[in-house]
Amino acid sequence: MPEPESFDDFVRACSHRLYRVGCLLTGGNRAQAEDLVAEALARVYLAWPRVRSGDAFGYARRTIVNLHTDWWRGLRHRREVLTDEMPDVPGGTDQGGQVVRRDSVVRSLRRLTRRERAVVVLRYFLDLTEQDTAAELGVSLGTVKSTNARALAKLRVSPDLVEPVRSTDPPIRTVVPTQPRES
Repeated sequence: MPEPESFDDFVRACSHRLYRVGCLLTGGNRAQAEDLVAEALARVYLAWPRVRSGDAFGYARRTIVNLHTDWWRGLRHRREVLTDEMPDVPGGTDQGGQVVRRDSVVRSLRRLTRRERAVVVLRYFLDLTEQDTAAELGVSLGTVKSTNARALAKLRVSPDLVEPVRSTDPPIRTVVPTQPRES
C-alpha cells in the first residue's frame, strides 16, 4: 500500500479493515469493535508524524490488539461518551448468503476464549505467522501453537460451521443379495 498523504487518507483507506479486525476480535460485538477502532485511530493520530512513513496499518492493528487484550485482562476501564445525536449508520445492502456465513463464523468465534479468538484472527484473518502472532500478543510461540490447536479443534466441531448436506436425489438403498435356497 502506498504511503498515505494524510491521516484522513489513511483513515479512508484502512478503517474498514481495522473495523473487521475489531469485529472478529470481539466476537462480533460491533459497538466494542467501533470503540476499539476509534481509540486506536486516536492513538495513531497522536503518533502520525512518527508512523506515517512506516507501517501505519500495522501500528493501528497492533494498537487494536493491545487494547482488546487490555480489555479482556481487565486492566482498562472503559469510558463512554454520551451524545445527543445518533451516529450515522452505514448504508448499503448485503447479500443474504454472505450474512448467514458471516454470522456463522462470528457465532463460532464467540464460543472460543478471548485468547483463542485473538490467535485465530491474527493467524487466519490477518495471515500472520506464528512468530508474529506471538509477538503481537506478547506470549510465547508455544502458547500460540497450543492455543491455535485448541481453537481449531473447537471450530472443527462447531455446529454453526457444519454445512448441512442437501440432496434432491432419493436415498440410496442397500440391497443385500440372498443366497438361493436349495430344494
